[in-house]
Amino acid sequence: QVQLVESGGGLVQTGGSLRLSCAASERTFSRASVGWFRQVPGKERQFVAGITWTGGTSDTEYVDSVKGRFTISRDNAKNTLYLQMNSLKPEDTALYYCAIRRGYIRRSSFEYDYWGQGTQVTVSA
Repeated sequence: QVQLVESGGGLVQTGGSLRLSCAASERTFSRASVGWFRQVPGKERQFVAGITWTGGTSDTEYVDSVKGRFTISRDNAKNTLYLQMNSLKPEDTALYYCAIRRGYIRRSSFEYDYWGQGTQVTVSA
């Protein structure tokens, strides 16, 4: 059972930055795909960004609304995933989750096997 723990959320003004972290409990993290999702009440969980380790490099994907503002990265030595969020907007306000799956990045939340508890990001106007 892989355990994921997110941190780094908070309240920030429009245009500000936050860095989310996701610590994984197992070394298998380095051979999986991990992603960040977000959810607001009453809506489905939305894919934000994902990263797959492909041996010597990492492949990444982003939802269009965060391209150029968010950067996903991973530190395999620390079993930790990061999401650097810059130029934040009120519409980025959500509960952010990290998730892990074996195999390549997928954008559907149903494709992921393990989830963290979430960290709240609130962007004030």
